[in-house]
Amino acid sequence: MDHVVFDYDNAGNQINRHLIDVVPGRQSNPNAKDVKNLTDADLIKADIYDDIKYYPNPVKVELYIEWQVTDRIKVTSIELYDLSGKLLKTVNKLENTTNYIFPFNDFPQAIYSLNLVYINGEQKSLKIIKH
Repeated sequence: MDHVVFDYDNAGNQINRHLIDVVPGRQSNPNAKDVKNLTDADLIKADIYDDIKYYPNPVKVELYIEWQVTDRIKVTSIELYDLSGKLLKTVNKLENTTNYIFPFNDFPQAIYSLNLVYINGEQKSLKIIKH
């Protein structure tokens, strides 16, 4: 089953369209690594952002996400939304870190938008599949 998901700019305009293959009952990678044992080669580079990497997608229990920062551009929070736009969870006070392990075990199987919110107000969105 294919789903189309969109990225939006701050004004709500569609800026990118992604086709995601979602097959009910398909198991995610049985050889998935524990996030504590990841190497740089394991990380998935975000399609449209050079400074964000994550693992795994689809996710079952937890998603490891890492980002690059500069003195002026830091991530302040991460927000998780369902596809209807409902805010499900916010993690704050991330200014002094470059990675986070985001727990997905309390969320049902679905496609989610994970937004990194920067100190300058910019947001970068990733589409994450929960199996």
